Amino acid sequence: MAKMSLDQLRNLRDTRKNDLRKRDAEGKEIQVIVGMGTCGIAAGAKATVDAFIDALDAAKLVDSVMVRQTGCMGLCSSEPTVEVVVPGMPTVLYGTVDASVAQEIVKKHIIGRELLDNHILDKPSTDILA
Repeated sequence: MAKMSLDQLRNLRDTRKNDLRKRDAEGKEIQVIVGMGTCGIAAGAKATVDAFIDALDAAKLVDSVMVRQTGCMGLCSSEPTVEVVVPGMPTVLYGTVDASVAQEIVKKHIIGRELLDNHILDKPSTDILA
């Protein structure tokens, strides 16, 4: 392995600290939960997780939104599936979430507080919310 300079080591340390900060759950009320069962992974869930992290990073929301993974959500035909939890809004399960849909969820659902009706698989019924 090649030797690293002090500046390279500091840069690596800062990069890793930033990566760890993105995974920290403390103080984060908004959650994006990506189904990472074998069916989700086969359908591209890893790229979906990366797209969420990139979109949240670009919107400077990594300190307020937690992206985490879970196992199979039981909707294999709609993978990748993503559950979005935003305080004051119904918890929503989105299906067929690729990179472009992930960016749309960040912009419209998380930032704009608006549901993406064309990708919703499940949400609480309105009479339960009332």
